[in-house]
Amino acid sequence: MELQLLIAVLFASVIAVNSLKPGDCEVCIKTLDKFAATLSDKDRKDPKKIEAEFKVFCKSTKNKENRFCYYLGGLEESATGILGEMSKPMSWSMPSEKICEKLKKKDVQICELRYDVQIDLKTVDLKKLKVRDLKKILNDWGEECEGCIEKSEYLQRIEELKPKHTEL
Repeated sequence: MELQLLIAVLFASVIAVNSLKPGDCEVCIKTLDKFAATLSDKDRKDPKKIEAEFKVFCKSTKNKENRFCYYLGGLEESATGILGEMSKPMSWSMPSEKICEKLKKKDVQICELRYDVQIDLKTVDLKKLKVRDLKKILNDWGEECEGCIEKSEYLQRIEELKPKHTEL
């Protein structure tokens, strides 16, 4: 009886270690959900079509989603590819959380991706931010600051574009 109890406790602890914790794989889960929403019902059943559509989807990704695509093999410049580990479970209608859990076993980097904390432009003092953060704001907006070298030039460009990008 004690042996059975010990085995049950060990089995439960192994399952708990392998399951995702809240906040784990946030980029993986959100990217797969976003991708799954683009698939038609017909394409959703065929792993080969899922892989082909994922490669097309990855061409339009940026930042963390692009890095996720790189790890999975969805980009042309990807060094390795584990698209089959994503496409087969997706064709079985497995939830994104479970797919990411399986992908984590293959490549831990996939679940180490985190979204950057968003800067609230209404409350933050832009003058206290580093140039790197100012460049990130412009990049997130899809804007550039051509010829900008000094911090003051980046601040001026952000102030010019702020009304355009902070409207509700």
